[in-house]
Amino acid sequence: MAFSANSRWATITITGRSKTLASQSHILQILLATALIGAALELCSPVAGAQEPDKDQYHLFNPTPRHLMRPMSTDRPDATESPHTVDAGHFQVELSFAEYARGGGVDQFSVLPVNLKVGLTNRADLQLVVEPWVRLDADELGAVEGFGDTQVRLKINLWGNDGGPFALAVMPFVQFPTGDDDLSTGRLEGGLIVPAAFELPAGFGLGVQAEVDFLRDAENADYGVAFVHTAALGRDISGPLAGYIEYIGIASDDLGADYEAYGAAGLTLGASDDLQLDIGVNVGLTDAAADFVVFSGLSLRL
Repeated sequence: MAFSANSRWATITITGRSKTLASQSHILQILLATALIGAALELCSPVAGAQEPDKDQYHLFNPTPRHLMRPMSTDRPDATESPHTVDAGHFQVELSFAEYARGGGVDQFSVLPVNLKVGLTNRADLQLVVEPWVRLDADELGAVEGFGDTQVRLKINLWGNDGGPFALAVMPFVQFPTGDDDLSTGRLEGGLIVPAAFELPAGFGLGVQAEVDFLRDAENADYGVAFVHTAALGRDISGPLAGYIEYIGIASDDLGADYEAYGAAGLTLGASDDLQLDIGVNVGLTDAAADFVVFSGLSLRL
């Protein structure tokens, strides 16, 4: 069985064990090229930094001063990632206390899945996504549990990191098969995420995301492509309390799977400038989607 490290939107697929390593190097070449293109855009675009504070001198070993740090922006609890990065030289921890998903004859329970982030430059951060314990109860195979796969992600902001009505980023990632038997395909997977954010009237904000994933198919016999697309509308409700609603779609015909659609909603509570609590639920809207996913967690900036 295999599952995505971003289990807030993904469903679980039963997979077999199989061959081929050739496509793994192909995936790495694609992701490396994407990262290089993003870095070139970051360095060469004079527009991206226009009308923003000059913070290019700060990096991992020369942290951004506290008074110049932007407001904390998180990639959770919605599935739509933020285009904003962690400030240079600072760390951010985003985790779920627990996540539970049900659908397709499979129950999945995850404890403390976590995204560990570090700001490399003013416009780039490095992320490590780990699932330390996962349990699957499947009609076909019974119960299995153990360590999950691991993602490494590089987010590069291309526009609007320190202000303005629009922000854009690219985030290539590689998923390593660190999961225990029956919890992993045993093969490299990866993809590219492109998140954007817009400020709207009346205090609303819109986040959208396009994502291309290179994944193993249901039989674990070859690689295929899945296209994930999301849109999240959020707004402050009262004081530090905010909420969002979201649409999540997953088109994976190339993997032999039907279209998955989810409606999602959640709340966030800003306990301080560096601590946010959250809770949310995703509800399946199509037969191929999980029935529901529920989760609660926090984000902490250091």
